[in-house]
Amino acid sequence: MNNTGKLFGVGVGPGDPELLTMKAVRVIKSADVIFTAASAKNTYSLAVEIASPYISPDVPVNILSFPMTKDMNTAETAWTENARMIAGTLRQGRNAVFLTLGDPTTYSTFGYILKKMKCIMPDADIETIPGITSFHAASARLNRILVEGEESLLITSGAFGGDRIRNVTGIENVAIVKAYKNIRDVNQALKDTGLYKRSVAVSKCGRDNEEIINDVGELENRAPDYWTLILASK
Repeated sequence: MNNTGKLFGVGVGPGDPELLTMKAVRVIKSADVIFTAASAKNTYSLAVEIASPYISPDVPVNILSFPMTKDMNTAETAWTENARMIAGTLRQGRNAVFLTLGDPTTYSTFGYILKKMKCIMPDADIETIPGITSFHAASARLNRILVEGEESLLITSGAFGGDRIRNVTGIENVAIVKAYKNIRDVNQALKDTGLYKRSVAVSKCGRDNEEIINDVGELENRAPDYWTLILASK
């Protein structure tokens, strides 16, 4: 008999606890152990904060360190160590939930865990539970259609600037996550591709300190919050 536990990768959405799915809530409530990610510089987890109404007070919460670094050796070592910790929990027969912001398959730390688990514990029982992404929440908050008809949508990161936007043709709509760095180049890319005039930024969507910035040029005069995204269209 296989007495190992099961791992659930659970998306908690962008910020509003009411945006978790019913399945996500059920799984969180029944978890034996909770895991989530934080940068190496702190131990705070927004994902845990969002899911906290549904986490039993007697369930241990483990915040795993995911260093934000370009050094792949350092990153790979951390991913492997974290996956081994989760695998150890499953081998004890306990069910584990890995909480992640937004959706587990979209720019998520759970993706690194999933890859490593397939190597460390290939027979592990893993289920991914989707969550609402930040760009879907932002488009709903703005009552703005994200894409329709035969249009296309580019979902990309702005962390390294706007080259991803410049290098794609025939795209009518763009969702730019991680628009907190290199904002000048991101804005220039939007201008270069005719997307700038119909662009809007949303920061901390669904949270108490949410902000809507209709003129994305304003972001160049301040440091955009880490939780900032841009929706743009032609």
